[in-house]
Amino acid sequence: MKNRIIFLRSFDREQIKSALLMIVAVAAFVSTEVSQTAFAGIKAPKSSLPSLADMLERANPSVVNIATRTTVVEQNRLLADPFFRQFFDLPESGRRYQRTQSAGSGVIVDSEKGLIVTNNHVIDRADEIMVGLSDGRTLIASLIGKDPQVDLALLEVESDELQHLEFAEISKVRVGDYVVAIGNPFG
Repeated sequence: MKNRIIFLRSFDREQIKSALLMIVAVAAFVSTEVSQTAFAGIKAPKSSLPSLADMLERANPSVVNIATRTTVVEQNRLLADPFFRQFFDLPESGRRYQRTQSAGSGVIVDSEKGLIVTNNHVIDRADEIMVGLSDGRTLIASLIGKDPQVDLALLEVESDELQHLEFAEISKVRVGDYVVAIGNPFG
């Protein structure tokens, strides 16, 4: 069976599997009582209304903004047609380039190594990848690996003061638990 994951640097398979498993676990860890007990370490009093505020307060520093810049070649099929250019007496045109930008979100999964998981479509064909942190810092990221078929990418940044997401115990997560998606590609 062909290996679908494209690695730009050599990492041990267990490190990559662990990082990708973490992003899957993000979607599963947020049942109101399980997440407040296992994730935030805080259990809401039974008499109060349920709240995700404590969990979000701890998780938000691990959620990052991803901004990319890409250079693309503008193509005009009419101007590329030799007959069209000759008929209208147009000069041979060179290639024209355009800079595009995209945005998305990601999650810091390993603060010591600076590993961030995001979607592959966010960083696809990017020339530059910048990561915006919740404290206002912007870091340059490098692409470590990607899997276009499952739309995941692994980035690396260099910084000493990162906060990664703590995950609940997978054995306590059940089908039917609440799930929260956190992210804002616009900062």
